[in-house]
Amino acid sequence: MHYFSDVLSELFWHSPVTSVLAQHINDPNVLGQMQNSWQHFVKTGQIWALLIGLVIGYMIRNLTSYG
Repeated sequence: MHYFSDVLSELFWHSPVTSVLAQHINDPNVLGQMQNSWQHFVKTGQIWALLIGLVIGYMIRNLTSYG
């Protein structure tokens, strides 16, 4: 049993999962990053493309559905 637990601990500590869990975070301000991203999304006009795409997609769905 001791050998089995040693093998498992070696596999766990050398797995790529630990490198994903232990990452260096440069800017921990998540809400600020989301706000900046949203402002960029609106400022570049992508919001209009999203809204127009939703409206056109809804209209096409209604035209092509049966019943």
